[in-house]
Amino acid sequence: RFVPKRMVPFSFPLSRCALWDPVPMGDVIGAHVTYYRNPRLSLAEKTLRLAYRHAKQNEKKSFSCFLLGTLAADEDGEGITLTIDRFDPGREV
Repeated sequence: RFVPKRMVPFSFPLSRCALWDPVPMGDVIGAHVTYYRNPRLSLAEKTLRLAYRHAKQNEKKSFSCFLLGTLAADEDGEGITLTIDRFDPGREV
């Protein structure tokens, strides 16, 4: 499931001094969350209905909003679950 075309190397902002040697060491490894675990998405129905209602009432074709939730590893350690349970329409300004 490793997708090298989508992988982006880590980069840090420039600073006056570095706490470590930035020269790469060792082999390249994949750090994508789905590389080792099976992802699962759980979305609360009331959150989806609230987002849908807000989208219908909005006059613009596209708008910004936030879906908030938690990310947890499953008990068996084989998968991760993203549980989305809150909708925040955000602010216009």
